[in-house]
Amino acid sequence: MTVSTGSTSGVGSTSGVGLTSGGGNRNRTRPNALALGVRRVGYEVKSYFRQKDGLVFTFLFPIIMLLIFSVAFSEASFGQDADGNDVTAAWFYLPAMLAAGLLLSGVQNLAVEIATEKSDGTLKRLAGSPLPVFSYFIGKIGQVFVTGVLQAALIVGVAALAFGVPLPSEPEKWLTFLWVFVLGIVTSAALGIALSGVPRSGKSATAVVIPIVLLLQFISGVYLPFSQLPDWLQGFASAFPLKWMAQGMRNVFLPENFEALEVGGVWDLAGVGLWLGVWLVAGLILCRLTFRWIRKDS
Repeated sequence: MTVSTGSTSGVGSTSGVGLTSGGGNRNRTRPNALALGVRRVGYEVKSYFRQKDGLVFTFLFPIIMLLIFSVAFSEASFGQDADGNDVTAAWFYLPAMLAAGLLLSGVQNLAVEIATEKSDGTLKRLAGSPLPVFSYFIGKIGQVFVTGVLQAALIVGVAALAFGVPLPSEPEKWLTFLWVFVLGIVTSAALGIALSGVPRSGKSATAVVIPIVLLLQFISGVYLPFSQLPDWLQGFASAFPLKWMAQGMRNVFLPENFEALEVGGVWDLAGVGLWLGVWLVAGLILCRLTFRWIRKDS
């Protein structure tokens, strides 16, 4: 006799778990937890693109903001490169929108999504399934990584094709982009999972999460030039990961002479890696300590 264990949340389609008994002996076969998580990524990505609200406010939002800033400030110059070419609004805001996309895809998306899943009973059903928490995390982080890659490709493509933003030609710049992107997206995903435990319900999730994300964008050099902020606010923003993600992206896409506008007059890629690494470890620890399939007070 074979009894399949499934779930309305897609666990059954990804787990492949079966209980087989016969002759008085019962053998349980479980797929590897990592393999389960990898297989769940596809389900999570499909679910993400079915959510129209989330699609607009996380996936398309940085692209829309890039279009708005590029058109609204099309006549303005944000400085010049070493050859005397004007830095356009699209060029100036490209790294900022890439950094904002990392934060939105990871922190805002996962914090709201997981809080909603707790509230509507999805996680309670998953708790009764064979899906390990580790596999669930892999599925969510994989979703953020896939959607983040697609989002970044669209942002860069729009900037280059629609507004003529010059892209780096040096391989080391693209290597910097790669590690800042990967470290930034994984850090944002971990922090999003950790933050999902703060809202008391799915309905209150957006009211709790979005103001935090919006505040970080304003003080971290996304909408306002970071060098024009007060020194005390620059110091405060430097304690959070978005400032460092934006700084790493500026190193990749802005002219070298813009380095003088950074704090201390340097890109400080070592600081970018250090602070993102610290926040990644903190996010993983918080996930481990705070994540529950259901709220303790539910």
